Amino acid sequence: METPPEAGGPPAPRAGRREWIGLAVLALPTTLLALDLGVLYLALPHLSADLDPSSTQQLWIMDIYAFMIAGFLITMGTLGDRIGRRRLLLIGAAAFGVASVVAAYSTSAEMLIVTRALLGIAGATLGPSTLALISNMFQDEKQRGMAIAVWMSCFMAGTAVGPIIGGVLLEYFWWGSVFLLGVPVMAILLVAGPRLLPEYRDPEPGRLDLASVGLSLAAILPVIYALKEVAAHGVSATALIAGAVGIVSGVVFVARQRRLAAPLLDVSLFRSRSFSGALAVMLIGTATLGGVGLFVTQYLQMVDGLSPLAAGPWMLPSALGTVVGAMLAPAVAQKIGTGQVIAAGAALSAVGGLLLTQVGTASGALPVIACFTLIFFGLGPMAALSTDLVVGAAPPEKAGSAASTSETSSELGVALGVALLGSVGTAVYRAEAADTLPADLPAGALDAARESLAGASAAAADLSESVAATLLGPAREAFTNGLNSVAGASAASMVVLIALAWGLLRSRATDTPTEEPPAEGAAAESAATPATTPGS
Repeated sequence: METPPEAGGPPAPRAGRREWIGLAVLALPTTLLALDLGVLYLALPHLSADLDPSSTQQLWIMDIYAFMIAGFLITMGTLGDRIGRRRLLLIGAAAFGVASVVAAYSTSAEMLIVTRALLGIAGATLGPSTLALISNMFQDEKQRGMAIAVWMSCFMAGTAVGPIIGGVLLEYFWWGSVFLLGVPVMAILLVAGPRLLPEYRDPEPGRLDLASVGLSLAAILPVIYALKEVAAHGVSATALIAGAVGIVSGVVFVARQRRLAAPLLDVSLFRSRSFSGALAVMLIGTATLGGVGLFVTQYLQMVDGLSPLAAGPWMLPSALGTVVGAMLAPAVAQKIGTGQVIAAGAALSAVGGLLLTQVGTASGALPVIACFTLIFFGLGPMAALSTDLVVGAAPPEKAGSAASTSETSSELGVALGVALLGSVGTAVYRAEAADTLPADLPAGALDAARESLAGASAAAADLSESVAATLLGPAREAFTNGLNSVAGASAASMVVLIALAWGLLRSRATDTPTEEPPAEGAAAESAATPATTPGS
């Protein structure tokens, strides 16, 4: 972390053309990771017809990728600090490319589940490595903020264009083609990375504590699983047990890190107000995005009647809103302060949430997406600036660990939002559906419709047109009321986010110890240890 000039240290070296070209290289795996998270939803019907997976296998095909990414982020972030961030990035890129080919040509559901798990583990190496390398390449505070905004924008762009690209591929090719997208991207990274990216590793890393690796997995994976269970089936004994296992493992993990000379995660980073405050803000912000996004995408398809492919382009404005908000935030924050910009953006998101409480079943896609875009635009500064704060609060040798913590917070936030806000919307839907659905419907159809709008839509397909209309009308109205409630809850969460940002993040200065930057050399090369200079 650079010493600000006003604190008496020399100015941090500024990045040049090589670093900015290197950022373009780092943008490739970032975009691909986001794209790969959602593209499989469109391919599921096609691969199901070919591989004939059971319902349980379908769930694992969809979820195992995100599970592995979330579980291994902390381990991979710290591993990059130890063996070299560029080295880990290139190893992960090679593994991701190979696993992508194997996944594309899978001949059974079991084979696809395994390869998706390998893709997730390989994917966990990419995010922390790219973000940590950015912190080494862009030591100047203003440049680093802009570079992280670009990085975040690429992630959001990948999320938005994933369904569109997937739809086009599935229109002309087989389901495995969606996995082959990763091959040329990783090939470019493997060729350009050694030439354009610096190497950096902690000069005194200590040994990797395998017990801590196991505890981190035991802490994160059960919590993610519990949140998904709550989102899908409500509170259950299974979810509570899994959550309890994760929490207990997390407590043991933290206690162990405090005792180790070379911990997997340096928990002393949480003493920084900027670090811990930014993580809390990120958790709330991504929870809002995950929960509201879940209901808006369902509204487009099951209330407004759009196909998944047609709904994809409607999501582009919200992604563009996040990109614009993220790109504008660093420059504005330099003038008025980071916490103030995050708080102002959250206020805009709260307005978007309040407006979304007013949409109805007949409103259509346009007003819903307008409100949704306002929410995303307002949270764009949160995504860019809080990530910058987390990475900037850590000393250079801990940047990988800090980056992995940032991404883990985002993963937990999305899962938390889907679980909590999803439960709010589902509870409203079921309460209203129980009161408004016609009682003379066939018993099976009525039970399915009372559970969810998806169940109502599936049941309606087996009914006559007139009976289906009497079923779908109240079900869509109940779902829209659930969306309104989720929007109101998201606006309330923005009030909490505003208070945190205003109270904890108004100053750019962090309360972690600062380190003197190197006196000379290029920005990227000055961060590297002598044994691992760029091109080595």
